[in-house]
Amino acid sequence: MAEINVTPLVDVMLVLLIIFMVTAPLLSAGVPVDLPDSNAKPLNQNPSEISLSITPDKVIYLNNAALDPGSLAARLAGVPPGPDGKPPLVTLRADRSLDYGTVMAVMGELNRAGFTAISMVSGGSAKSP
Repeated sequence: MAEINVTPLVDVMLVLLIIFMVTAPLLSAGVPVDLPDSNAKPLNQNPSEISLSITPDKVIYLNNAALDPGSLAARLAGVPPGPDGKPPLVTLRADRSLDYGTVMAVMGELNRAGFTAISMVSGGSAKSP
């Protein structure tokens, strides 16, 4: 009687699935930020994008590298354009405890540097009032 025993294969696949489920969220964001909730639909991931994170103590990270105060404009000027010649998409992750003025100042610097495609990242779905 020749039968294929698929139980070990299923066990290995389930272990791999669990490993990928645990590690995938950690790969997209390296700076710990408490994100606000939103009802917006998620955007597709774009390979030509930069990530900007603002921590509760107002430290700005550009692709997981901390920036010195006042150096955001200079660093944005050094970002190369995407493959289509346009500036890359910017994903902005701001902590929920920050005031509106801080986030708007960073968005103003982005706009001045020519980055008009800005996506604000939220933590999950908010409940409707």
